[in-house]
Amino acid sequence: MSTVIWVAVVVVAVVAIIAIGYLVVQQQRRHRLREKFGPEYERTLQERDSRKEAEQELLAREQRFSSLDIRPLDAETRNAYAKKWIEVQERFVDAPGFAVTEADHLVTSVMADRGYPTEDFEQRIADLSVAHGRTLDHYRKAHEISGRAARNESSTEDLRQAMVHYRALFEELLEASHTDAADDGHSLRHADPHREETRNDAVRPGHDGHDERISENERNAPRDTRGR
Repeated sequence: MSTVIWVAVVVVAVVAIIAIGYLVVQQQRRHRLREKFGPEYERTLQERDSRKEAEQELLAREQRFSSLDIRPLDAETRNAYAKKWIEVQERFVDAPGFAVTEADHLVTSVMADRGYPTEDFEQRIADLSVAHGRTLDHYRKAHEISGRAARNESSTEDLRQAMVHYRALFEELLEASHTDAADDGHSLRHADPHREETRNDAVRPGHDGHDERISENERNAPRDTRGR
């Protein structure tokens, strides 16, 4: 009897160790996915029936992403894209709707040059989420406004916000190339000599005499013909 009891104890202990190990692995994977996908983790969790299904979806995205030939842009291409963005932003003053459409095409073009498939928007979102999950909501919002603009349902302020949202992903795609490639001292920030050299917030005088902070997005957002 004592032998049977000891065998049972050993079996229970082994099962307990395996169970604890499984839980630890699950928790580590969950933490890694949360860190990697950022807001996309919670979004996917809300869109799926269970946490397991959501995490399987994110793991499948990672597997697909690893099969893609995602590559950095060379310095000359990055600078050319940065200059194109400046031109598009300047055109916003006279033709905001057209500028937003151009911004959408420019972001898609950068993605294609980086090696992302661009045929289907939802697939673009899934592929981008692996490396750009923290700025992906900007792309969604910009795309949604762009769709409304095509139906003449967007105000000038909506279009200005679309430009801000497009720029968030556009900059990150170029900056990722800059980080991946050899550092040659050039980036999107250096392409415009009139732009601030740092990402620190600027300061403007407030109505009460105190300084107010201006975020970089607000500072660089396009304005309409009346300077709004």
